[in-house]
Amino acid sequence: MLIKLAWRNLWRTPLRTSAILVAIIIGVLSVILMIGFMSGLMTNMLGNVIQWQTNSIQIHHARYSLEPDVNLIIPNVESLETLIQNEEVVKGYSFRHIVTGMIASARANRGIKIMGVSPEQEANVTPIKDKLVAGHWLSVEGRNPIVVSNKIAQRLKLKLGSKVVLSFSDTHGDVTGAAFRVRGIFISPSSSFDDSSVYVRKSDLIGLTAISGTHEIAITMDDYQLAPALVTRLSGQLEKEVSVEDWQTLQPYLKTLISSMQSFNYLLLVIFVAAMGLGIVNIMLMSVFERTQEFGVLMAIGMAPEKVRNLIVLEASFLGLTGAGVGALLSLVVVMILSTTGIDLSIASEGLARFGIDTVFYPEVATSEYLTLGFCVLLVSVFSALYPARQIIKQSPIQAMNDKH
Repeated sequence: MLIKLAWRNLWRTPLRTSAILVAIIIGVLSVILMIGFMSGLMTNMLGNVIQWQTNSIQIHHARYSLEPDVNLIIPNVESLETLIQNEEVVKGYSFRHIVTGMIASARANRGIKIMGVSPEQEANVTPIKDKLVAGHWLSVEGRNPIVVSNKIAQRLKLKLGSKVVLSFSDTHGDVTGAAFRVRGIFISPSSSFDDSSVYVRKSDLIGLTAISGTHEIAITMDDYQLAPALVTRLSGQLEKEVSVEDWQTLQPYLKTLISSMQSFNYLLLVIFVAAMGLGIVNIMLMSVFERTQEFGVLMAIGMAPEKVRNLIVLEASFLGLTGAGVGALLSLVVVMILSTTGIDLSIASEGLARFGIDTVFYPEVATSEYLTLGFCVLLVSVFSALYPARQIIKQSPIQAMNDKH
């Protein structure tokens, strides 16, 4: 009976109830979309950084990160490759020969990081083969091919077939170099990566540096969250001269950003819940106090004060549940649509590229976030009804029936 009575009481003033319901629905929709927007941005940025820059794990000589010298190659690469191949969580790996030098064309020159890679291995680790806007990826044919970013191509006035000269120091510290032909042009999500990296064949670079070996092993995994566990396993089997680092160690700011995003989501939730609680308290105060005489009559004919309190709490609970349910359902529909179409921010492409974010990304909202928000709305609705209910039941039936409000 209390449930039926509470629902009817809620709609005795449909305009007022509808107003607060609309406010709750819009609030829930706004919070969910904001959480989805921020989560989508973070997931996109994190995925791009891992795919293009850090990969899930990188292996170097122990001193390489402090001093990226061409002579600091990884020892016992063959045994290390066997260990990597025996790990089921590993999706792919790439052995890289890396030097820092200069790239020059007939128009300009600039400092660059030269990545000597095996074309087949690298294509399994980074998505570069699918991000070419012109030409082709590296192949075993041809003499000294090079793949550059579109940003470098524009700055050096390059096109497919253009000749560039790479110069750098060899293993003896002498300056060496050679001419390369542009075979492909790519665009990555990160402007900083595009501005500083080119790809050549590992065999070509080894012939020029006069040292055979691997400076970096990049490992990619289907689930990059498993990287710390793999680092622990590999580190226990490798020599002290070898350093194994996961993406969180290589880019510690990413971990900070993830924590900051979670804190932002909680702060947004607290602000919304607090504002919604004030609105529900206001509605319940007006609704309850204008019916003080009615509650007095109910207590006079024998309704226990606890049931009066429960009736008021049920009204507020129905208000919160209805608003949260409709808002969550509407949010789910909107998120599903945007998860298919994506959010296009091409107008801010230059700014997004600085953070390594695609111009089109997809919002993400976990089921737990829907449930958390719904629970918070219900909890605040219940607490919002306790004060008006207490003000009613602390009066005697006679006082309540003589109320002049």
